[in-house]
Amino acid sequence: MSDRSLTQIEAEGRASLLTVERYDVAVDLSDLLTGSRVRCASTITFTCHRPGAETFVDCAAMVESATLNGVVLRSAVEGRIALTDLAESNVLTVVSVTECSADGRGVHKAVDPADGEAYFFTDFSPDYARYVLACFDQPDLKAPWAFTVTAPVGWRVLSNSGDPQVEDLGSVRRWTFPPTPPLAAYNTVINAGPYYELRRRGAGHDLGLFCRQSLASILDRDADELFTLTTQGLEFFAGKFGMPFPQHKYDQVFTPEFPGALENFGCVTWMDWFLRRSTPTRAEWDIFSRYLLHELAHMWFGNIVTMRWWDDLWLNEAFAEFASNWAAVSVTSYTDAWTAHLAGEKLKAYFMDQGPTTHPIRQQVRDVSEAAATFDAITYPKGASVLHQLMTYVGEANFSAGLTSYFATHAWGNTTLEDLIDAVADASGRDLDQWRAGWLETAGTDRLTLDRDTDGFTLVAQGPGGRPRPHVLAVGAYEGSGDHLERMALVAVEVAGERTRLDLPAGADLYLVNDEDLTFASTRPDATTRDAFFRNAARLPTATARGVAVTTAWDMLINGEATAAEAVQCLIGVLAVETSASVIEPYLNLAVEAADLWSPESDRDELLRAVAAACRSLSGVGAYRKAALRGFARTAAEVEEVAWLQTEAGEDIDLQWRALVRKAQLGSPTAAEAQALLDRDPDPDAWVSRLQVSAATPDAAEKKAVWQRLVTDRAVPIASVHSVAALFWSAGQDDLLRPHAEAYLDLVPTIHHSGTVPARTYTKWLFPLFGIDLTFVGRAEDLAAEAVPVVRTNLLDQADRMRRILRSRS
Repeated sequence: MSDRSLTQIEAEGRASLLTVERYDVAVDLSDLLTGSRVRCASTITFTCHRPGAETFVDCAAMVESATLNGVVLRSAVEGRIALTDLAESNVLTVVSVTECSADGRGVHKAVDPADGEAYFFTDFSPDYARYVLACFDQPDLKAPWAFTVTAPVGWRVLSNSGDPQVEDLGSVRRWTFPPTPPLAAYNTVINAGPYYELRRRGAGHDLGLFCRQSLASILDRDADELFTLTTQGLEFFAGKFGMPFPQHKYDQVFTPEFPGALENFGCVTWMDWFLRRSTPTRAEWDIFSRYLLHELAHMWFGNIVTMRWWDDLWLNEAFAEFASNWAAVSVTSYTDAWTAHLAGEKLKAYFMDQGPTTHPIRQQVRDVSEAAATFDAITYPKGASVLHQLMTYVGEANFSAGLTSYFATHAWGNTTLEDLIDAVADASGRDLDQWRAGWLETAGTDRLTLDRDTDGFTLVAQGPGGRPRPHVLAVGAYEGSGDHLERMALVAVEVAGERTRLDLPAGADLYLVNDEDLTFASTRPDATTRDAFFRNAARLPTATARGVAVTTAWDMLINGEATAAEAVQCLIGVLAVETSASVIEPYLNLAVEAADLWSPESDRDELLRAVAAACRSLSGVGAYRKAALRGFARTAAEVEEVAWLQTEAGEDIDLQWRALVRKAQLGSPTAAEAQALLDRDPDPDAWVSRLQVSAATPDAAEKKAVWQRLVTDRAVPIASVHSVAALFWSAGQDDLLRPHAEAYLDLVPTIHHSGTVPARTYTKWLFPLFGIDLTFVGRAEDLAAEAVPVVRTNLLDQADRMRRILRSRS
């Protein structure tokens, strides 16, 4: 942890001094069949605009040798090799070695427990490339990269540019890839291993899908949908951005133990958790479709055009998140993508934006360690929602024209906020200075409340600092018609101040602020219809209108303005009539969370029974059956109900595991059943499902053993940490959990040692849910003050969440 984090000032100085012409990188993976060493020889050709000046190259790997223009260099200090007396034209060659390990940055070797096959990936998330090879690891020093990779003969090697030349050299092969277009270091990748491959033509491109051999049948099952989505996305983005994807090959690699998804140019890497072992539900496909389109959009936002520095991370992430929803509703079968976004990710953004770690979408980032803390719900879903508001504000045609101009002007370069906003302003003819200041440079959430008096209705808008942002939105008025509501009026309004008069009809049964979900704001019903709002939400006629009502109810819950019982009432009512399969599972998850986490202990069982009854009813609807049975597995109150679920699950092994988890939570013995299920489960990672059963078990020895595997050994794949941790902190087990709550606080000072993604994951999902009080929350907040940025942000978020939950429970 002695490696220095690159600061913005240092990056600006280096960018003004250097132009990188190309990277030639020879990577030797031949040791990885039995060992763990990766050797890189990096040759960087670059010019210096002030000959005689000095700078440094990033390299935190073990350096075997380093020469600049033939002169031997001193060893690296704090992850940097000093470069002195630079010539106008320079050639730097650095040979470095790094080890694949569980805590390693930049490179990882995973061994499939199903067959013992090894798979390798690079993860050059900021700023991990320097842990593998020498580079100028900042986004605005882009250059072509030419990789040559030596790997075991049975392996396939994948990289950004595709179409390598392959030479047989006995027990190894050499893969020589053509140079890429100009890319930042973090846009590059090498994936290697005995991958299973599928290929297909789509949108004029050669599309590839890869996974480990033991998951070949699952990739076969999902391939048609994955190829279709990729083709639809390529065609849509080419049209809307005025630029086709400029390379004929586009690969997507599902690899074991990868910590998320990374938008490497032309070769996206996914954690293979996305290949669901059980047939995916509609909600799971909806999420996956948006993730796939998100990574595809990054080929333009992030790779072709890259932010100059991390303060403009939103140019990458908010736009990719927005574009994925835009494409989904426009050209795919996932036409409820914005409603699903509202039911899931946007709710997280509302929560964070009203908490202690809120920040502007565009914010000052002093160094890369601070940048790692900004990959959050503000940058992603709030940013996407704000861009949706911008498109509404200027019109879709003008918005698309602005993007076309933006890419035509800045392709293969670097940009800032002003470049993008100016392009959209020019295309639309609108002055966006006030919009930019309010939406991108101001933190917090506006509150929109409907007020009525004898003269009619007024929309009262309040910004975080007083004056609201500019909004374009709609307010709907609904009246009863039998068992449902019909919209009698929809009033579009452009908010430019604190009070806006609305021409709404009197006497409606429900008034819906932000109808159609066009803006990002915390909304409230008028006081007169407040109490009826929770039951009337289910009578609204569209999935989007019901989604806005659910969001309002949830926002009232987290702010102490509604009870868990009211939130559950709203959700159960909506679930009974919902027509969008994409939101059934998210709403069930919210209902379970409200009943299990937010309710007072005296109400918990009753509310869980109500949710269970709703799940049992929904299980009779074919499209909702699996999601409903999953919800029932979290809420069944008696072992007899679990037995019913096991019968209903039949050969669905995923549901059988979920039933066993609930049986364990209820205190019934599960060891024999769990072993039998483990023996017949073909999933190579089925041991994680078995661990989930142990995590849920109210037994001190089981808790201790799970903590060892999950926390001390770090044996659980990063994608599964959440599911194990959530069951570990089960309701009704407070006495068993208190010692582990203390252990969590002991863990915090060193939780960042394994890198950014594990630090974020463990800080967030290991935070105790039961067995703690407000004093514990205060101690966690005290620890946050001394933590690195990524830990501090997530620790404060979880502490704020638990403060709100504890208040709701009381």
